[in-house]
Formats: sequence, C-alpha cells, structure tokens
Amino acid sequence: MAEEIYKGGPLYQHAEGVFKPGADSMLPAGFVRLGRIRRFCDVGCGGGVITLMLLARAPGAEAVAIDISGPAAKLCRENLALNSMQANVICADVRRYKSIFEAGSFDLVVSNPPYFVPGRGRPSKETFENAARAETSLSLRELCEAAAYMLRNGGRFCVVYRPERLSELFCAMTERGIEPKRLQMCAASYDAAPSLVLVEGVRGGAPGLKTEKPLIIK
Repeated sequence: MAEEIYKGGPLYQHAEGVFKPGADSMLPAGFVRLGRIRRFCDVGCGGGVITLMLLARAPGAEAVAIDISGPAAKLCRENLALNSMQANVICADVRRYKSIFEAGSFDLVVSNPPYFVPGRGRPSKETFENAARAETSLSLRELCEAAAYMLRNGGRFCVVYRPERLSELFCAMTERGIEPKRLQMCAASYDAAPSLVLVEGVRGGAPGLKTEKPLIIK
C-alpha cells in the first residue's frame, strides 16, 4: 500500500527484502540546497525516498539512483513510476564508480549510508537490513572516494551520519578533496543529545564550516 512520504508529498510503497526507510532516510533531501543543481545521484538509494523527495523539489533535475541490491533498485523504479517521475536507476556496486560514471558528472551526490563498522550496532535477523546498517558493502572512505570522483569541482556532497563518527566523516571527506561546509545536528528535543548529523561538503571548496541551528526530529 502506498503512502505519502510527507503530507502532500510523493507516494512511497514498501516491499519485502528492502530496508524500510526511517526519518533519517528523509533528512538529506530537506537539508540539500538545490540552487543550480542540474544532475544529482542518490547513492544507496534503497526504495528511492531521497530521489523522490529531491525530484519533488526540483522536477527539472536529471536524477540518477544507484543501489547494489536488485530488490531495492526494482522498488525504486516502481516508486518513481507511481509518482510519474523519471530517473536512471542503476543496480550496481558504486565502488566500481570509474566503470559506471564519468568523472565530475554530477552537481550533487547525496546519501544515507550505512552508519556502523561491521560487528558494531545491533544486528538484524535480516541480511538486507544488516547491509543497510553496517559497512559490509560500502565503507565511509569508499563512499567519499566515489563522491569525490563523481562530483564536478564545486559540486556538493550531502550525507546523514552518526555524531560519534563525525571526525571520521570529516577526515574521509577532506582526504579526498571534499571540504565540509555545513553542519546540522539532529536531536529528539533541545534537551537531548544529537542522534544524527547532516553534513554538506564542497568538492574543491575553501576551508570554513558553518554550523546551523539544531534540527528537532519529532
């Protein structure tokens, strides 16, 4: 059964064998500053929630969505069709980025990647859920390496991640020429410790990080 991602927003349907998106899956699409974005890529797209939300905000943009999971890529295509939206959905391992994409071919790369080093975090009985949560198929450094190759100079990389690994994220980005430029902490209340962080980096950007006011996730 399809349901609205948000009131008045795109429709989304779930499927067996595909990780069910949570609130964190939707955060990057709202954090992104679209500006002159003409072409973007959703890495680890799952069922396509970020792709759908970005296309709703920028219907003229060219969208590419990639996921290593066949069922996820299939669901993404179905959700796009459900909303009469267009995107190039690729079922492939993004670590093979050089054989899939041309260098510098995107204005924006966005991702809700796995958060945990294998062996950490609470394991699931479902293999596909573990793959979405742990870095078994894509590590943080591999993601940043792929994003750096895919982005044009001045292109932006937007990601949602865990605050306890923020230093690792910054290091992985800067080592590959993506300068962190915006940071937003996300928490359940103003009194709660942040549970997620949103980060935007610029390929070839100058140093200088802007910290935005916290986002309260209801």
